[in-house]
Amino acid sequence: MPSAQQPIKQPHLEKRERTEHNKVQKRLRRETGKAIQDYQMIDSDDKVMVCLSGGKDSYTLLDILISLQRSAPVTFEIIAVNLDQQQPDFPAHVLPEYLNKHKIPYKIITEDTYSIVTDIIPENKTYCSLCSRLRRGILYRTASEIGATKIALGHHQDDILETFFLNFFHGGSLKAMPPKLLTDDKAHTVIRPLAYCREQDIAAYAAFKGFPIIPCNLCGSQNNLQRVATKKMLRDWEKRFPGRIQSMFHALQNVKPSHLLDRTLYDFTDLANSQKTAQKTAQAKSKKMPVLNLTE
Repeated sequence: MPSAQQPIKQPHLEKRERTEHNKVQKRLRRETGKAIQDYQMIDSDDKVMVCLSGGKDSYTLLDILISLQRSAPVTFEIIAVNLDQQQPDFPAHVLPEYLNKHKIPYKIITEDTYSIVTDIIPENKTYCSLCSRLRRGILYRTASEIGATKIALGHHQDDILETFFLNFFHGGSLKAMPPKLLTDDKAHTVIRPLAYCREQDIAAYAAFKGFPIIPCNLCGSQNNLQRVATKKMLRDWEKRFPGRIQSMFHALQNVKPSHLLDRTLYDFTDLANSQKTAQKTAQAKSKKMPVLNLTE
């Protein structure tokens, strides 16, 4: 029997899809540029090491940064770095083929962290913590070796909120993922240019661009992670209460230590001086600082 004929895509549907893609692309460029500007993530002559895992987030980060690089008022270099952790069935050819095709400078590091993690962590326990520490150390070392001045990670707005609630519910602390971080040894600056971007936009962008996505078999085999439950909770809230995600994210940028209970952040024993300090801090935050403008 002849194979079933594929449905013909209607021209008006193609046009509609492209229009929607253009909207998403502009939104991602705008939000990424604004985050870079707000937190002064990229400076002139920076060498930005983009950590490329093969997932939708890191592909989108690399693609958007390259797009912004073309129109940026300053010069900065981009190099993609992938850590091959020797996971079973990892398609090692995918990323080099993609990067070579698009003429993107890159470096592939091969380290068998998979065996280390699976040997140490019991099968029914979460691998994420140890895996992250091992990966982080290797990437920091690589950044020093190649002379990278910034390390760019693909975490987005949803990741930041999920991390906040994970720490809130399970860690007993109010902290999330900072958009810009100086490592403990002061040797590296880590940036998250997608901090203002929604995961749904990134997913739509990656699907339209057809990035060759590589699934994470190591983490993907663990279906009962707390992060999965937190993600589901946030999606449910957004469905039932539209706008809640944006409101919560805005709250992370509008912190008032005097209305919390942390005595290391606010001196409740000397309220007069504490209020003066808070006023000076608020005034400093309101001052416009000269930054790299990548929002156009």
